[in-house]
Amino acid sequence: MQLRPLSGRIANVVIGLAMTALALLLGRDSATQGWPPLDPTGYTLIVLVNLPALVRTRFPVAVFAVTQTGFVVYVCLGYWPVVNSLATLLATFTLASLRPARISAPGAVITGLTWLGAGLLDEVNGDHGSLAAAAGQAVVFPAVLWWFGTLARKTTELTRELAAEQEQRALREIAAERSRIARELHDVVAHHMAVISVQAGLARFVFDSDPATARGALDTIADTGAEALDEMRRMLALLRDSDEPGAPERPMPGLQRLADLVARVRAGGTPVELTVRGTARPLGPGADLCAYRVIQESLTNILKHAPGAAARIEVNYEPKTLRVEVTDDGKGAVPAGVPAGSGHGLIGMRERAKLYGGRVDTGPREDGRGFAVRLTLPLSARSGAPSAADRRDEAGGGPGVGRLPPSGPED
Repeated sequence: MQLRPLSGRIANVVIGLAMTALALLLGRDSATQGWPPLDPTGYTLIVLVNLPALVRTRFPVAVFAVTQTGFVVYVCLGYWPVVNSLATLLATFTLASLRPARISAPGAVITGLTWLGAGLLDEVNGDHGSLAAAAGQAVVFPAVLWWFGTLARKTTELTRELAAEQEQRALREIAAERSRIARELHDVVAHHMAVISVQAGLARFVFDSDPATARGALDTIADTGAEALDEMRRMLALLRDSDEPGAPERPMPGLQRLADLVARVRAGGTPVELTVRGTARPLGPGADLCAYRVIQESLTNILKHAPGAAARIEVNYEPKTLRVEVTDDGKGAVPAGVPAGSGHGLIGMRERAKLYGGRVDTGPREDGRGFAVRLTLPLSARSGAPSAADRRDEAGGGPGVGRLPPSGPED
C-alpha cells in the first residue's frame, strides 16, 4: 500500500495541533523543573503561541509576529521558556522558506534576541541554567533554522522555474507538432485535390464524346480520393496510441510508392518521366517520407501552376547523398497573377529538408525553360531521425535554406 503525501493545509493542521498538544503536556512539568506551575493565563498563552501554526504558510509574517509576541509575554510572566521554544523556531523556518532574506533575516535576529532575553531572565530570576548555553542556543538555533528555510525557498523557486520551463518546452513541442501535422495535411490534401481537379475537368470535357476516357477519369478520382482518405487516417492515427485497435499497419508513404504517385499523375494527362540512378537502398522513415513529400509537392505545383507541362523526376542514390530533382519543360500555362514564392508548399519542403540535415533549392532551370526543385539529403545510419545538430540548424537557420534565383510560381 502506497502512502500519499499530505496536502499543505492538512499538514499544517496536523503540525499545529500536535505542537499545541505537546506544549500543553510539557507545560504540566513546569513545577517539576523548578518553574511556576501553569495557570489559566499560562495555558492560554501556550495555545496563542502554538496554534497559529495552523495557518503558518498562508500568513507567515503574521504567524511569526503572534508567536514571538506570545513567547515574550510568556517568558516575562515567569513561565518555563522551553515550553514554547519549538513554536518560535518553526515560525522562523516558515518565514525564511516563504519570504526573501530582507524579511526573514531580521526575523531570525528577533528570534535570537527573544531566546537571549529568556536566558537572561532565567539567570536573573532563579539561575535555572547557564547563560553561556542560552546565548549559544540563541545564536545557533535561529541561524540554522533560517539557513534551512532559505534553502527550502530557493529549492521551491528553482522547482517552479523548472516547471515553467518544462511547460514552455511542452508548448513549443505542441506547436512543432501542429506545424508538422499541418504540413502533412497540406501535402496530402493539395496533391490529391489537384489530381482530382484535373481528372474532373477531363471527365467533364470528354463526358459525351469519349465515355471510356470519362469513366477512366472517374475511376482515377475514386482511387485518388480513397488514397487521400487512407493517408489521412494513417497520419491522424499516429497521434493515437499505437496499440489502439484499428491503428494502421502500413507506414507513411516513401520512395517505394513513387511509381504509384507517378502513375496517378500520368493518368491525369501530365507526362511524367521517372529516372532512378544508383543502387536504391532503404532510408530512415523520416528521410524517406521527406523525399516522397518533396516530389509530391513538386508535381502538385506543376498540376496547379503549369498545366500541360511535362515533368521529369530524377532520383540519384550517391554513396553518401540522395539527390532528387523535379523539373518541368516550361510549356505549361502559368495562371496570371500568381506571384513567385507566395505560398507555403516550398517553404514546407525546406523545413522538411532542414530537419534531416538536407536542403532544397528551387528556381528556374539553367536553360530558362521551366522550373526546378532540387533536394539533397545525406544518407547515413541516422538519416531517419534528426540529430542534435540538425535540430540546432532548424532553430538557428543552418543548412537547408538554399534557393536558386527566385522565379516561377510556388505553392
